Amino acid sequence: MKKRLLSAAAFAVVLGIEILIALFVHDSFVRPYLGDVLAVMCVYFFTRVITVKTKYMSIPVTLFAFFVELVQITKLDEILPAPLAIIVGGTFDFTDLLCYLVGGAVCFVIDKKFFE
Repeated sequence: MKKRLLSAAAFAVVLGIEILIALFVHDSFVRPYLGDVLAVMCVYFFTRVITVKTKYMSIPVTLFAFFVELVQITKLDEILPAPLAIIVGGTFDFTDLLCYLVGGAVCFVIDKKFFE
């Protein structure tokens, strides 16, 4: 139960930072790069609220982020309804994959330290 509460608190903090970045930061580093790293961490902490028993949750979360980015190559966002199209995004960028990998690596360290 304690791990779930910590994960929920971490999720709330990371989500809050993501929202602040989306609303107020319009630069060429924090929003595109740090925002992508934090996006993976946000999904990771959300999944940790749901399940704390799964070992190495960082791996499927990172693979999910990769999948979403790769879907952008298909231009699927053009036929999806608005909420899903926003989540999927519309522009594939290889550097996003690198940012997701960094976020996944941070989450992997968290997995090793707190959930092993």
